[in-house]
Amino acid sequence: MDKKKNKTNRQKRPDNAEGACDDGFISPVVDALCKPESYEDVIHSTSYDVDMPSVEALDEVMELLRAVLFPGYFGPSEIKHIAMRYYIGSYIDRAYRILTEQVRRGYCFYCDKGQGPDCEHCKTKTIKITSQLIANLPRIRGLLSTDVKAAYEGDPASDNTDEIIFCYPSIRALTHHRVAHELYKADVPLIPRIISEMAHSTTGIDIHPGAQIGERFFMDHGTGVVIGETTVIGRNVRLYQGVTLGAKSFPLDAQGNPVKDIPRHPIVEDDVIIYAGATVLGRVTIGKGSVIGGNVWVVDDVPPGSRIMQTPVRENKTPPQPSP
Repeated sequence: MDKKKNKTNRQKRPDNAEGACDDGFISPVVDALCKPESYEDVIHSTSYDVDMPSVEALDEVMELLRAVLFPGYFGPSEIKHIAMRYYIGSYIDRAYRILTEQVRRGYCFYCDKGQGPDCEHCKTKTIKITSQLIANLPRIRGLLSTDVKAAYEGDPASDNTDEIIFCYPSIRALTHHRVAHELYKADVPLIPRIISEMAHSTTGIDIHPGAQIGERFFMDHGTGVVIGETTVIGRNVRLYQGVTLGAKSFPLDAQGNPVKDIPRHPIVEDDVIIYAGATVLGRVTIGKGSVIGGNVWVVDDVPPGSRIMQTPVRENKTPPQPSP
């Protein structure tokens, strides 16, 4: 009885009890936040009622696709070959339905025509793009398979490919990227960036969905790697933690805004290794087979087969002078 009585008392706790906000405190805050000049730069609204894209739904899509691309590692671990078609088919079906809705929302998010969610053009385009992504899953799995092999061959600390698929942030980030890149190429707004940033938040690896990345790509450790939108990476490239492939500068238009859709990030050719902390900026080319040492700053083209390293540290053998 005492417990029930205490529960009832808690439910009837007055609004002005300790820890609660009273109206006199809230009202001026609400008034300030509801002034148009306060929210005009941060509000989103459309001329029709369409839900925003859902990060939670896209997270489910990526978990479903990871289970399809790496069966047994993600999703049900007890999958058998005899049930593979059912398993793959059911996961793809659900991923397709969720992603189609999210891509549609992405178009509606940016649509300024006021046609609403029943716009037939957007519906047709959404179905075509999502279907094409599903059709490309075998190719995406093939690319990821080469990334796993590159990680195993490039990291002596890895015991087996199982560990790499299940644990390595490089593979998680590339799974997200290779899916997001397909949507980016199809000019899907917002959704590719959300998918990329989901991986960024969990791995510390920041890959813009526009970056073009060849097969057998490995980011050892990976934390702090940044790869810009117009970066082009060839085959069999390895990066270490803290590498930046970024833009040096960009032109501005007459209004002072950055000019979009121009190449401004590096081209990294086949068989290149870039060690920890190196920064490569601008539309420069790192030639095939080159090695860029740690903490090096590169803003010019590097010929094929080059070795770019820091100046060796020299020991100062001059004895310290006594203070006056």
